Amino acid sequence: MSLPASEIRSNPGSRLKRIILISTPWPLYSRPSIQLGSLKAYLNAQFPGLEIRALHPYLKVAEEVGYEIYSAISDRTWLAESVCGALIFPERKRGIEKIFYREASRSAKLRGLHFGALISQVGQVLEKVVRDVDWTSCGLVGFSICLCQLTSSLYLIKQIKQCCPGLPVVVGGSMFSGGQAYELARSFPEIDYVVNGEGELPLSRLIRYIGSTKQSDKLLPMPGVIARKEIEVEDSVGFDQLESLNDLPPPDYDDYFDVLKSLRPEKRFFPTLPAEVSRGCWWKSTPGNSKHTGCAFCNLNLQWDGYRFKNVSQVVAEIDCLTTKYRTLSVAFMDNLLPSGKSKEIFSQLAGLEKDLRLFAEIRSTTSRTMLMAMKKAGTHKIQVGIEALSTKLLRKLHKGTTAIQNMQIMRDCEELGISNNSNIIIHFPGSDAEDVDETLRTLDFAFPFRPLRLVRFWLGLGSPVWHDFRGFGLKAVFNHRNYGILFPPEVCRSISFMIQSYRGDLGYQRKLWQPVKKRLLEWKKSYTDIHGRGTRSPILSFLDGRDFLIIRQKRYRAEALTHRLVGPSRAIYLFCQQHRSLKHIVEHFPKTGADKVAPFLKMMVDKKLVYEENDRYLSLAVPAPK
Repeated sequence: MSLPASEIRSNPGSRLKRIILISTPWPLYSRPSIQLGSLKAYLNAQFPGLEIRALHPYLKVAEEVGYEIYSAISDRTWLAESVCGALIFPERKRGIEKIFYREASRSAKLRGLHFGALISQVGQVLEKVVRDVDWTSCGLVGFSICLCQLTSSLYLIKQIKQCCPGLPVVVGGSMFSGGQAYELARSFPEIDYVVNGEGELPLSRLIRYIGSTKQSDKLLPMPGVIARKEIEVEDSVGFDQLESLNDLPPPDYDDYFDVLKSLRPEKRFFPTLPAEVSRGCWWKSTPGNSKHTGCAFCNLNLQWDGYRFKNVSQVVAEIDCLTTKYRTLSVAFMDNLLPSGKSKEIFSQLAGLEKDLRLFAEIRSTTSRTMLMAMKKAGTHKIQVGIEALSTKLLRKLHKGTTAIQNMQIMRDCEELGISNNSNIIIHFPGSDAEDVDETLRTLDFAFPFRPLRLVRFWLGLGSPVWHDFRGFGLKAVFNHRNYGILFPPEVCRSISFMIQSYRGDLGYQRKLWQPVKKRLLEWKKSYTDIHGRGTRSPILSFLDGRDFLIIRQKRYRAEALTHRLVGPSRAIYLFCQQHRSLKHIVEHFPKTGADKVAPFLKMMVDKKLVYEENDRYLSLAVPAPK
């Protein structure tokens, strides 16, 4: 049976005076770890007499190798994992080196970089981290392992255990959950405990256990905690998560900022503060959503059960507190999806703080223009929208619950409001067909005026709906990505199911099928950059309203701009379709004009690429010209 929550909130006992939490390379260097910050703040509140230190060695690595190089490496999983992979398994360096150079060839910033020199630099920084800490004074060390942090965490764990073999090591994070947690504990003897799911309650119980019992005592069954030495059968470890997020204190980023202050003056910068409103994904929890599977490609919510979010007042107070304490105004919401019912109130109250905030958030493409305006007013300057595709048929396969015209709507609204839309389009999704590609190409013809989407090749995530039902998506087999077989010894690869999977199926067909889209995306990026590089940042497709008439200016790539004038009902219909409308709705709204005139007008606007149409729904693409 597990310990009641009331037993956690006390001094952990005389045996445990100090613990260390660690986040290793390669997360974004310009942000403190929200995992460490949240855990430290929570544990400080639970155990007032316990010294808790959070180490961010990735910041020192970034200083040493240079921020541009660090960023380029952290942007690609295999680059990141290969560096410390060669440190853990030097006998495998030759094969790992090939991975690195293959991936590095795709980045202009990394071409010519010497792999041997790089791993030497990183190794020296991490070895200094180990040397500078008195591990014998610690009672527990914990690692948060997320994407791009696996080999670096394992390397540091090995180094620490060599210095202090009896020091208990606990790991957790999004890289491992469920059965993977057992596999990890079995495969790496340096790891003593694995936390499944979020860490606050399991880590609190583990601290209480270590602080008040003898090492020889058997670990009581604890939800969310696996002890390596006591694994016999893979019972369901389950989660042990907070019922509510409302009692969480603001994250503690003091240790990160202490490191930042210690950097050479020319290396210091103003970081972005991570914040969270919620945990989980409400879209995944929405009734009727493909049996609650969430998006077909997604495995980001395996470590949570359900969807929880904080009170509005708590979120606003927390951001006010963090920005005041750390004297920086850039804040990134780390939520997989902001709560749909409370977000407008959150951003309205953030605007009331009268701070020039610079906010980032991830949202769905169903987010309304009104909501975007509230976000903009609060200081949101960059977002990532779950666009993923510009074909409604493909969006259904992705289980997105959205349409191409909704994606076009939010791209248009971001362009109008001056919000940088850093979103993706997925290619090579299993089961994609020629119709999906044709729909995508057609939509791309109309997306020309808006910020280009980033091309992302589909990768198979362990635990995602596609992975669970791979045959239903036309795949024949799923297995660990081949790069893991180069990074790790064979016995490890046979015993662990890693986060990134490979498959046998239609990948060759998909690569050929999506070539035209890849080409069109490159053309889109080139034309958008070229037009905006002519000395003006004004919209590519914009209008000026003359009350009785409308003038539309349509910039073109390497050609003279076109102008169009709409008068009377034409102007009114065009403005009415700034929100996508059905033909029936448009005709009903303009009864004097009549369907016999509305339909031909809209067709003409579509032919001129001034209006986008999908299934008899119409969206005007031009945005108001800046005043």
